[in-house]
Amino acid sequence: MSFSKTLKSTKKRYNILALIFGTVVINYLDRTNISVAASAISESLDLTTVQMGSIFSVFGIAYAALQIPGGIIVDKVRLRFLYAFMLFLWSVATLFQGFVHSFKILLGLRASIGVFEAPSYPANNAIVTKWFPETERASAIAIYTSGQFIGLAFLFPALTLIQDKVGWRGLLIISGIIGIIWAFVWYAFYRDPDQHKTVSQEELNLIKAGGGFSKKQKKTKEKFNWSDFFEAFKYRKLWGIYLGQFCMGSMSIFFLTWFPTYLVEYRGLDFIKSGFLASIPFLAAFCGVLLAGFSSDYFVKKGKTPEFARKTPVLIGLSLSTTIIAANFTDSTFLIILFLTIAFFGNGLASIMWVFVSLIAPKRIIGLVGGVFNLIGGLSAVIVPFVIGVLVEDGDFSPALFFIGALTVIGFLSLLLVVGKVKRIELKED
Repeated sequence: MSFSKTLKSTKKRYNILALIFGTVVINYLDRTNISVAASAISESLDLTTVQMGSIFSVFGIAYAALQIPGGIIVDKVRLRFLYAFMLFLWSVATLFQGFVHSFKILLGLRASIGVFEAPSYPANNAIVTKWFPETERASAIAIYTSGQFIGLAFLFPALTLIQDKVGWRGLLIISGIIGIIWAFVWYAFYRDPDQHKTVSQEELNLIKAGGGFSKKQKKTKEKFNWSDFFEAFKYRKLWGIYLGQFCMGSMSIFFLTWFPTYLVEYRGLDFIKSGFLASIPFLAAFCGVLLAGFSSDYFVKKGKTPEFARKTPVLIGLSLSTTIIAANFTDSTFLIILFLTIAFFGNGLASIMWVFVSLIAPKRIIGLVGGVFNLIGGLSAVIVPFVIGVLVEDGDFSPALFFIGALTVIGFLSLLLVVGKVKRIELKED
């Protein structure tokens, strides 16, 4: 231990959280730029609504299919290297989208982005679990999750302006370049707690005492065990959070894919104006996720039960999300944006769902459980965009909003009735 470590306590975990926040913004930039460009791409490549739905969904297919392998990789590979490698590859694929001239090539590139982004959220959760004590974990998860909302709140109008100046091809090329630069930033600055040269022993002790994984890794790599694989599917409470994540994610996917098209083509808004109006629900979701994270940790510190502290923001959020259906009953732009803003604020409240993985999953397989959690949640990115494309083919978007609202009700019931006590599952070997 160096003298500088014993001199004073550090707060390096917040620097790490800032890195994750930036990475989440880049992650969602490369997921959603296609939705901003969708109308222009559809016109340029002469695509139908079903084909656009397929382009939205193919990302989700690849992303979901690789969640379990991605979670296993997160448990076995140093996250400094893994995340930089993923970032670089999905950003290159994003850049190449700017040069396509066929539906099939665009479909393939969208799939490859899903492949390379697959381990990202299991990795985020594993990093927060390594670096943060349990009393700060919901807040940490809320802060990095908020990156997707605050980033997109400002990115939506920025991306519409960029596309207006340089076209949809230029938009995708610029997005890819930003991600490539960030891959090098990540590799330069990220370290696990046991590898971080300037973290103090006091901070390491705080992390470890609070249930973080600050101890040094074993020199010998553990082999994958098939019994561990089946453990991720055996428990009712895990299935409760899996289903809840799918339903919560369905609304997120609507906003990340069809939302701009809904405003422009089905509500008749100007393209530039729609970019600014689209940012309002994302700002509300940003407020929602931060409120959920900090209030959840506050309740824990005040001695409330984990069930109350962790479930309450999520259940309130899923209840509010059902207001998306109200947009079907008005033609007022103000009311449409208001109802969608309330719904997405609720979705933000529910977006701390990853805290259940951090607190319930067996420690030895937290990456694997995170992969299964994100796999089932990621199926929403496969099913929802395509189903919406089919539902709106006749020009009426109201069945799609009813569909999303019904899924949020199912998610509410799953968290309320299926999960049970918020308590870590202990494996016999542990």
